[in-house]
Amino acid sequence: MSVESKKTREACCSKLKLFLASLAFVYFAKAFGGAYMKSSITQIERRFDIPSSLIGVIDGSFEMGNLLVIAFVSYFGAKLHRPRLIGIGCVIMAFGSFIISLPHFLQDLYKYETSVTHSIDANSTETILPCLTNHSMTDTDETLDLEPKAACEQAVGSSMWIYVFVGNMLRGIGETPIMPLGVSYLDDFSKEENTPFYLACINTVGILGPMFGYMLGSFLAKIYVDVGFVDLESVSINYKDSRWVGAWWLGFIATGTVALLSSIPFFFLPRSLPKQGEEHIHNHIELSSLAEQDNFLADEQEQEEEKEKQVSIREMAKEFVPSLKRLFRNSIYTLMILTYLVVVNGFIGLITFKPKFLEQTYGQSASKATFLIGVLNLPAVALGIITGGYVLKRFKLGVIGAARVAITTTVTSFCLLAVQVFLHCDNAEVAGLTVSYQGDSHVSYNQQTLLSQCNAGCSCSMKHWDPVCSQNGMTYVSPCLAGCQTSTGVGRNMEFHNCTCVGEMITPGMNMSTVLGQCTRSSNCDRMFKIYMALSVVGSFISACGGTPGYIVLLRSIQSDLKALALGMQTLIVRTLGGIPPPIYFGVLIDRTCLKWGTKQCGGRGACRLYDANTFRVTYLGLINGFYFLSNILWVFLYFKIVKRHKKLALRNQAKENGLEGKGEANGRASISISITKGKDDTDKESTI
Repeated sequence: MSVESKKTREACCSKLKLFLASLAFVYFAKAFGGAYMKSSITQIERRFDIPSSLIGVIDGSFEMGNLLVIAFVSYFGAKLHRPRLIGIGCVIMAFGSFIISLPHFLQDLYKYETSVTHSIDANSTETILPCLTNHSMTDTDETLDLEPKAACEQAVGSSMWIYVFVGNMLRGIGETPIMPLGVSYLDDFSKEENTPFYLACINTVGILGPMFGYMLGSFLAKIYVDVGFVDLESVSINYKDSRWVGAWWLGFIATGTVALLSSIPFFFLPRSLPKQGEEHIHNHIELSSLAEQDNFLADEQEQEEEKEKQVSIREMAKEFVPSLKRLFRNSIYTLMILTYLVVVNGFIGLITFKPKFLEQTYGQSASKATFLIGVLNLPAVALGIITGGYVLKRFKLGVIGAARVAITTTVTSFCLLAVQVFLHCDNAEVAGLTVSYQGDSHVSYNQQTLLSQCNAGCSCSMKHWDPVCSQNGMTYVSPCLAGCQTSTGVGRNMEFHNCTCVGEMITPGMNMSTVLGQCTRSSNCDRMFKIYMALSVVGSFISACGGTPGYIVLLRSIQSDLKALALGMQTLIVRTLGGIPPPIYFGVLIDRTCLKWGTKQCGGRGACRLYDANTFRVTYLGLINGFYFLSNILWVFLYFKIVKRHKKLALRNQAKENGLEGKGEANGRASISISITKGKDDTDKESTI
């Protein structure tokens, strides 16, 4: 081999490897940003005082942005400078992240709702008298009526969530070209046998993104939102409080910066590369003119390709509708799309509200819930995907084998998910909300149940959520509703004394004092939580094991000439009906389980502070189980259809073989024999399955 040829090949490979490394980093960046967005849902909900249904709309804006440009990018992207389009997408993705963090700098400091006055100096001996503040609900309502609500809403910036919506939509737009253009570029210019390995490397690096995203979300959830702008000693709540808002905005600056850095290499990569490992005509050109010759040949080739594509666009448009009809006449493909749609609806609802579920059902902090998902569930999913691919390769399974693996994993994971419905803790004991003030009976909450004889003379506001915990394990909605007469200390070290409502449940050795914050759950709840997490992790692993086999069934169910269209339609349908609606209707149903809504500065309904844990659990897990149960039924139908079509194919090929043998056509026998062998191995890539 000549020196020129060797150097040219090395240059080609180095650029391809640069693209491979860059694409792997982009996969990490987009997964990093997406996971952080999911982990910050609770913080954003509290910061803007919005319900879960609206959070669902914000979360779905990513898919909305993606769908706005996916058709354009998928069709025209391959005809343009693909690396540059990916780079532009990364810049848009970074810009969207920066816009999401913008409300923090435009809003006033976060003011959490509280019935406690914070004007006491730390050195003062003066005490607050919660029960005698004469702060009634009626007074509050009358005050609010004096100021136009619209003006008040505008003043406190409650509509700033629109920035988050727009920024997340831009993230969706920017993410669109990464997968289709990146994978196609890599496949076009790498050796065919190297492509699977390269894709495995990219996805392996990409798997790290969600782990880092959730861990960053967990870390920032413990840092107060206005860190550096307020005296943290004056903050009377901690990160376990349902009013606490972490430094969510810092994470979006971090994810935006990572996305911006990932865009840089793509602006320096060429539009096309020589095919990896192939000889090229310019290998015989002198070394001094290699670069110019490469550019000339590339430009000439691109011009010829453009002419061919311009001629064929009209023909392709005419063939689109017939191809679409032919595609959806394939019953296996249609059933696969429906199955994916059902599964994705359940999965999106599960992952979006899982941190909130762990917080409300098992009493975990938002930070700990996010951290556990990042370090336990996501690695289990990654390991499951790899295991599923290994099983297919190790046992050389074809379509029927892959379908069996997929059915086995989905049924097993569904059984583990169904068991989780029966694992629960009792509702947190909150006087007037979940139990009576005497603690001896459950209550059906309405606003009047917050009042009792022990706090009747205190003129308390029933709108505030400012929980205090007594030694008897009972949580009271506010110091005033606990009947507390005096207080000592400042900030989160404040204590309240002579609480008349605590006296109704007092036992020998206990005092009538309370401290700020909600009481922790019983030790039994901690044991149930560990069992739940173990089942959740094992279920995540088993479910992920069926991911690769399921995708193989999809690929083998369609004809080669319809494969690109089939995958595009799958992405479009699943993202439209499986990505956007679930967070919204899950959020609406979860909102219906709220027991105590927060109050905005203007008096309107804010974010939910306390849910009915049992109703939340049944609603959330019941809906997810319903989707997964339906997907299992669809998989059973799919399996029988696949087996039936495979038998028909085998009989048809057998008949052809017998016919050719009767005529003594040796070449025909050899050809059919190969076809039969492929059929028996279920590796036929045509529409025969």
